[in-house]
Amino acid sequence: MYGYYGKYLDVDLGAETSRAVAIDESVFRAYIGGGGLGTWLLSRLVPPETGAYAPGNALIFAIGPFSGTSVPTSGRHQVVSVSPLTGIFAESDVGGRWGSAFQATGYDALVIHGASRKPVTLILDGHDLRFEDALPIWAADTFATDEHFKSRFPASETACIGEAGEKLVRIACIMHDGRHARPAGRCGLGAVMGAKKLKAVVVIPSSSIRKRIFDEASLKASTLKTAGELPVKAVNLAKYGTIGTIGGAQAFGDLPVKNWQLGSFDEATFRISGQNLVESGRLVKKYFCKSCTIGCGRTVMLSDGRPGAGPEYETAGMYGSNCLVDDIDAIIEANELANRLGIDTISSGAAIAFLMEAFERGELKGQELEGLRPEWGKGEILVKLVGMIGTKQGIGVLLGEGVARACATIGDPGYAIHTKGLEFPAHDPRAFGSMGLSYATSNRGACHLQSMSYNFEKSLTMPESGFDLPQDRFGTERKEEFVVRTQDLMSLIDSLKLCKFSMFGGVRAEKALEWLRAITGWDMGMEEFLQAGERIFNLKRYYNTELGVTRKDDSLPERITDEVKGGGTGDYLPPDLDASLDRYYRLRGWDDNGIPRREKLADLGIELIRKP
Repeated sequence: MYGYYGKYLDVDLGAETSRAVAIDESVFRAYIGGGGLGTWLLSRLVPPETGAYAPGNALIFAIGPFSGTSVPTSGRHQVVSVSPLTGIFAESDVGGRWGSAFQATGYDALVIHGASRKPVTLILDGHDLRFEDALPIWAADTFATDEHFKSRFPASETACIGEAGEKLVRIACIMHDGRHARPAGRCGLGAVMGAKKLKAVVVIPSSSIRKRIFDEASLKASTLKTAGELPVKAVNLAKYGTIGTIGGAQAFGDLPVKNWQLGSFDEATFRISGQNLVESGRLVKKYFCKSCTIGCGRTVMLSDGRPGAGPEYETAGMYGSNCLVDDIDAIIEANELANRLGIDTISSGAAIAFLMEAFERGELKGQELEGLRPEWGKGEILVKLVGMIGTKQGIGVLLGEGVARACATIGDPGYAIHTKGLEFPAHDPRAFGSMGLSYATSNRGACHLQSMSYNFEKSLTMPESGFDLPQDRFGTERKEEFVVRTQDLMSLIDSLKLCKFSMFGGVRAEKALEWLRAITGWDMGMEEFLQAGERIFNLKRYYNTELGVTRKDDSLPERITDEVKGGGTGDYLPPDLDASLDRYYRLRGWDDNGIPRREKLADLGIELIRKP
């Protein structure tokens, strides 16, 4: 088989056993790899009634056909499970170097189930797996954990949890790349590792293990050209990183401000931008994920002179403008602490902004703050609250449960900004007309990456799906079809294991398919290729409906649907969601309640999870 190893490694933590399990080539052709393969494995191995913390839940790390090849930006992997934060399907796309190291072990996926009786680390050395006592490092932060294994195995890459994951904080993440901090950030997957008493997964790649490529010469010729073009075409990402897009987001009205209340952060926007990092001398150097020529990662100077991972756009938006904090040093410190403890900066930033609004409104309902005053714009309060969330102390215990659970105790659901229990990322549906529907129907909860449709309402196109020009962000024509097509396309990209930023460098579906053919030798056409994305998206939805997800869960908070915020959005509000869902469901082949019809599943070749 070309492009794949044709097997996954199945690990039972309770029994401390492992075995290689074969995967037929037809599965890869149908689900591609990465997110698609992880979803297929989850649907077959984890019954929907299995709880996130149950031993029967699986934690799945998966790579794709582009992994380990010359395809630029392909140094990625996907983590799939059931979320302790939302209780439904969970996935996180990760950059960095772990995925590239894992592909040099001879497996397409790692499936971890069961639970250890004591803290344990998995060490995968080439084909061989061993279990190691993790009690001596159980309390170590994520940086110290990475350094511990790097000192023993210099070529290794580590996926690990910090104190937040160990203490089952529901917004805990899985960290990779040590101080460079590449997280599987969303959905609380770090807490799944904590429940399994799994401290780390250490991969030592083997130089003798390499997948077979069907036409390596033509692949290298094509990818070499693209690799050279990427940093030129994506010049702003290369120069300023994702945090460099803060100014543009402000101009569009896309930036969250004061828990999504205001339309502009005004002149404070520059102070939390990537441009300020450069001009103020805080930027130390760029960081490149494996196989990437863009280098959007940042290494910055901390206040004590140490180097640390620079905050991404999402972090600056959620810790910065959404909390009215314009102190870039405080944001850098909060980001550093979150990375060490292993918590999601998006969800924690949302929870802190929610707390600040509840405090301002006098709606904390008897919560003991121990002298803490969570007021807007206080950088020192931001850093303190991040620490309290990650260590599960004081009000941080409640905030670490996520906004949806927190608002059952404090505040009001009207300003708890989430969908399906997952907090909004730093992109506003009042700035781009497709985003409301995209968030509402995203399979893991509110997520800009499940469609990235807002970027197709700025500059990107999808000629393969009949969208030859960037779409009008406030228009309504074919908007539901547009969301369907972008969701299917992103499902493909997450399965191939290609960075979505490659699209800003001109990589489109046609180019990705060209590379897939060169790698696998398949005679796959564009129709079959795009249908794989549709199949993957539908399987995620189908799994969720078996968990009880229906139309009632495809919702948006009142603040987003009803409150005009001005700024770059003017008086625009998202289109009527009920009407959009009616049209969207029809296009998807789902019933009026948002459940995929049996005939639709059959057309896509999706097996029933529960047999009649």
